Amino acid sequence: MNWISDYVRPRIRSLIAKQDVPENLWEKCPSCGQMIFHRELEANLRVCTNCGHHMRIGAERRLQLLFDGGSYQTIELPETPADPLKFRDRERYSDRLKKARGKTGHQDAILVAHGTIGGHKAVVACFDFGFMGGSMGVAVGEALLAASRLAVLQEAALIAVPASGGARMQEGILSLMQLPRSVIAVEEVKEAGLPYLVLLTDPTTGGVSASFAMLGDIQISEPGAVIGFAGQRVIEETIRESLPEGFQRAEYLRDHGMIDMVVQRKDLNATIGKLLSLLTATAPLAEVVPLDAAKTDGAGQDETAEAVGPQAANGAGDAVASTSETESRGA
Repeated sequence: MNWISDYVRPRIRSLIAKQDVPENLWEKCPSCGQMIFHRELEANLRVCTNCGHHMRIGAERRLQLLFDGGSYQTIELPETPADPLKFRDRERYSDRLKKARGKTGHQDAILVAHGTIGGHKAVVACFDFGFMGGSMGVAVGEALLAASRLAVLQEAALIAVPASGGARMQEGILSLMQLPRSVIAVEEVKEAGLPYLVLLTDPTTGGVSASFAMLGDIQISEPGAVIGFAGQRVIEETIRESLPEGFQRAEYLRDHGMIDMVVQRKDLNATIGKLLSLLTATAPLAEVVPLDAAKTDGAGQDETAEAVGPQAANGAGDAVASTSETESRGA
């Protein structure tokens, strides 16, 4: 037995050998290019610690941030035809669905969950951009209707969180039919007198922005989110003009009256909770201070006397003068 070759040499090699480092320990901010350690990024809710850019997050993570204590329950969504048009481009639509479901673990591009936000009952319909770009097909339309009916049943607020590129082209006209169906879902909630809020996230474009995503009682957005119908390049090529800086960004839309507020990700739960308190309050939020009826009546009479006194005196004087004039004419 050669102890140098059998023991010493392997030990030395193990000490100086290059160890494999996982590639996902650092993530580059798409806005400023800063490299951020993955634990630091997750601790900051996937918001860049250097420039404040809000990176995209999955549907489950979004629901954990919105609901109190990260506690919620998802519902089973209605079953829909998987490939109603038997669509095929470079690959079958059914194969694309299988890949997306395997990648995300979801049946389609939306999750519907219920719980409490700020102590108020809420139903949240949250899109997952990782599932075929969050595109809206028949399954998403059915999910929005299911969410609205659950909100009405529970007498809860409905909150939509879109993150979508628009209608799903693989379902053709059937995907476009979901635009009016989503509006019907919103109207059911509003007819029941319940709040409907929309949290716009990056991106919210296409048919989604042309339907339910712009119908909220209050429109909220995360900072820097892209919100619009057509893309900026398409618009510039159509009108043959350069668009202003920040066009189709959340801050630009807020400044021009399209949305109500831009809220940091860490403040979403508290902000939405306050809004629900205002929208669902059936009694004054502040203490009602009773007034002393006697003092109020007395003060009212004094003010009335002060206001009427000069007018009454003037009226009496006019009456005396009129009587004297009449007697003089009679004589």
